[in-house]
Amino acid sequence: MDRMLYVAMSGARETALAQAANANNLANVDTAGFRSDLQQARAMPLFGPGYPSRVYALSERHQIDFSPGPMQATGNDLDVALRGDGFIAVQAPDGKEAYSRRGDLRIDANGLLTNGAGLPVLGDNGPIAIPPHAKVEIGADGTIGIKPEGAQADALATLDRIKLVKPPLAQLVKGEDGLLRTRDGKPQPADATVTLVKGMVEGSNVDAVGALVTMIDLSRRFELQVKMMETAKKDDESAASLLKAV
Repeated sequence: MDRMLYVAMSGARETALAQAANANNLANVDTAGFRSDLQQARAMPLFGPGYPSRVYALSERHQIDFSPGPMQATGNDLDVALRGDGFIAVQAPDGKEAYSRRGDLRIDANGLLTNGAGLPVLGDNGPIAIPPHAKVEIGADGTIGIKPEGAQADALATLDRIKLVKPPLAQLVKGEDGLLRTRDGKPQPADATVTLVKGMVEGSNVDAVGALVTMIDLSRRFELQVKMMETAKKDDESAASLLKAV
């Protein structure tokens, strides 16, 4: 009975982890540039003294779905979407460099260029600060030009350039804050081949209908594993009762 209980218990644990990942995906269905998480497990023999007579469920390496999200036209001059592969460098809450596809940019009360999550966007020399201006233009290569207040209509001064990177996808991991980082934690160099599309935002790549179907499937799977544990308990009690009768 202990084998059956062990298999059901480990399976229920992995199903609970998959439910958490799927719930997080569903919660970010409207988050610009979000990349959904993938969770899977496989059967793994339990090795130790003697023969591997027990099998448990083991989480595979966490994966990220890097498929593109839908492009949405906004008409906002500060909104940008990445054309093809690449990421925008931002300053994470811990002060280190991280990467995101989120392009719903804005200027906060302190004059910093931030994304929709309030994270500062990085340029050539750190976070990009926008001085008082009459107009802001973002070029396809990430170059930021501003028209100073009171300047002539054609006077556009280059201020900074958004840091755009293109690290190998296999080297990226997602943190609990939803931001991407390289496995070694080292900042990536700017890549001139990454370009932007102005006036558009890339949506989340989460399939809401698919996530809801997955939620139902995982819920039923978890209930089945709990029933297996209950059955193992009843069988154990029945076996103990029969032994007492003997």
